[in-house]
Amino acid sequence: MNSKLILYCNFFFLALGTAYAQNAGLKGQVTTSDKKPIEFVNVGLKGVSKGNSTDRLGNYEIKNIQPGTYTIFASLVGAEKQEQTVTLAAGELITLNFTLSESSTALEEVIVSDLSSNRFYSDSSFTVGKLPLKDLENPQVYNSISSKLLREQVVTNMNDALKNATGVTRLWESTGRGGDGAEFYSMRGFAVQPSMVNGLPSVNNGSLDPANVETIDVIKGPSGTLFGSPLISYGGLINITTKKPMDQFKGEVGFVTGSFGLNRLTGDINVPLTEQASMRVNTAYQSQSSFQDAGGRESFFVAPSFKLKASERLTFLINTEFLSSQSANAPMIFLSRYAPISFKSMELFDRNYNNSFTSDELTIQNTTYAIQAQAFYKLSDKWTSQTAISRSMTKTNGYYQYLWDQSNGNDFLRYISNRNGQTLTTDIQQNFIGTFDLGFLKNKIVIGVDYFQSQIRNSSSGWVGNGIVSLEDGNDTGDLTKAGVDDLLIGSFEGNSTAENEILSAYVSDVIEVLPNFSVMASVRVDRFSGQTAYWSTDEVNSQTAVSPKFGFVYQPIKDKVSVFGNYMDGFVNVAPAQVSDIDGSNPRLMAFDPEHANQYELGVKTNLYQEKISLTASYYNITVSNRVMTDPNNVNNSIQGGAVESKGFELSLVASPATGWNIVAGFSKNDAVVTKDNPEDGYLGLRPEEAGPENLVNFWTSYTFSQGALRGFGLGFGGNTASEYLTINRAETGTFTLPAYQVFNASLSYSGAQYLLALKLNNLSDEKYYSGWSTVTPQNPRNVSLSLNYRF
Repeated sequence: MNSKLILYCNFFFLALGTAYAQNAGLKGQVTTSDKKPIEFVNVGLKGVSKGNSTDRLGNYEIKNIQPGTYTIFASLVGAEKQEQTVTLAAGELITLNFTLSESSTALEEVIVSDLSSNRFYSDSSFTVGKLPLKDLENPQVYNSISSKLLREQVVTNMNDALKNATGVTRLWESTGRGGDGAEFYSMRGFAVQPSMVNGLPSVNNGSLDPANVETIDVIKGPSGTLFGSPLISYGGLINITTKKPMDQFKGEVGFVTGSFGLNRLTGDINVPLTEQASMRVNTAYQSQSSFQDAGGRESFFVAPSFKLKASERLTFLINTEFLSSQSANAPMIFLSRYAPISFKSMELFDRNYNNSFTSDELTIQNTTYAIQAQAFYKLSDKWTSQTAISRSMTKTNGYYQYLWDQSNGNDFLRYISNRNGQTLTTDIQQNFIGTFDLGFLKNKIVIGVDYFQSQIRNSSSGWVGNGIVSLEDGNDTGDLTKAGVDDLLIGSFEGNSTAENEILSAYVSDVIEVLPNFSVMASVRVDRFSGQTAYWSTDEVNSQTAVSPKFGFVYQPIKDKVSVFGNYMDGFVNVAPAQVSDIDGSNPRLMAFDPEHANQYELGVKTNLYQEKISLTASYYNITVSNRVMTDPNNVNNSIQGGAVESKGFELSLVASPATGWNIVAGFSKNDAVVTKDNPEDGYLGLRPEEAGPENLVNFWTSYTFSQGALRGFGLGFGGNTASEYLTINRAETGTFTLPAYQVFNASLSYSGAQYLLALKLNNLSDEKYYSGWSTVTPQNPRNVSLSLNYRF
């Protein structure tokens, strides 16, 4: 019986193979009018339900077609449909190519294959200069990290995404607490938090989800002229450009699983509603445990966006984001700021690398909601109006704790609180963007006004001690149950409080083309800061006014290939009031301060060579911050202004595609920062600021995807990050504690087809123990692996 079955099966498959061998087939490539291949083009037989879509090289293949005469079509939303008639004989494989009449520029919203291009390079970003400037035309340095790179690297969090930016490293992980609970990064010697979305303020108090990211724009230098003071840093700002609705139906679903219980499900659906309207929804669910003995995070994210072309002149764009997360965070380990450092090495911290000193019961909930509405109205061929409204809301509810050094080389006291707070922001902008000629001078100009208002509410419990942690033996005397902590917090309450501020601004920025290869930028902003009420006081603060200029030039010795640039930029921070008193403690009062200012000058060169395949930026910068608040040397209870910091350095960034399928992203930065003016008793004078991060940073990633032969579609990737040692505590009265230098390397293996991508990523290949911090010591992830599957339709 079995032999007959085997004989029957062999006969069946032989007959089936013979029948298929007698059928015909089609293959070919679809390109634009300027010879660039297009992905996701539908190629099919008219009147027959048989077809396929093009892959990343624009190639397609249709098998097992019955012999006969057919009309073959190639269709893509946004392009004119193409048809050809062909006669197929039995066993024949015909090559049939299509050329869509549109150019790649005309199809900018269509996915044009990038395998032969510099796929990780972003030539221009409207957000960076609030003007349509190409990278070579902009006298400011910025790094744009694309969603393509994030997908290739299987990125599931913002920290891993920003490891691709030159000179950026994380100081603090998200604490989730109200106000400033988001992650802190160091850039050009200063701390910064991600706080801008599409060039508009959008605060958060947790870890952002990368599901809705089109690009992450890391804009270098004090950018107060175009973006104001509330949410930026002297070192620069981090802006997220979100995915926008398109005019074609498109979708993608993804799943990532990996170490420490990682499970992540994502979706991206774009639907044209009418010829004038389209909608896009990005969403993500993620859960993951900590690599330590307790802790983890679970989050849900959804971001609907809507685009309406109301008329030939008027377009509306609405973007919303909602993120809800619950996490159990390990307490940060703070070294003493007020007593000599009692630790001489990393030995005890290495010993406790996997100890979280928390429990899964002590969680904090963070909710973020943001909405942005923009209207673009074409006033004329020369002028466009942009009206933008941005609202954001964050909530914090749950336990936040930290460990405080007891200055004996072993013990840390845990402080814990139940934090309950809310932050609300509103930003309204009106911009007029124009391009016009004034005599022989060509101008690109933006004129704008900006109103920003924020409110921080707090109704948290007080802080209580909860046990001693010993690094020598890992013993913890604290109560890590929710019920036990709630008992400790009974009767402690900070009270209800509110802090508000508002800023009204006006600005203008003009890029003037003096010669075809030489342009200058002149910009200025005036901010009026008022209405702040300190959360612990009902006193009003006097209004402050700050003026922020910006100048730059670009000279292109080789037009559209090489540019030499320079800039002078200004940034400022409106300093919150402080309570002071006489030296004996009498006469308590609220003191207002003038804004701090930072001035940067920078010189550098940018290139875009070999058919835009090699983009290189090299620059030297010098940033001086003045008017910083410091302790009065004659009265410890008083504060005065006059402190100063100097931060200077060199940065080199490369985004290149040396050959088809080969891509490189790399960067090197060297930063030298020092406190040049301060009260010597404060302990900072002449030392490197703790927020400056490591002096030297290197990032690189290189990948190769086979485009021909038996390995076509397979990809290999390798890269990593290195950092020099970091002075996490650096004060004269306490001494210095150094986090060691590190080298972390990652690798990936992938396979991509026309509609899917399978990727395996291994992070921290050598399983190196390394740390981040900002007067803290925080262990980072050991070796981990993730597997990603994406399906596009």
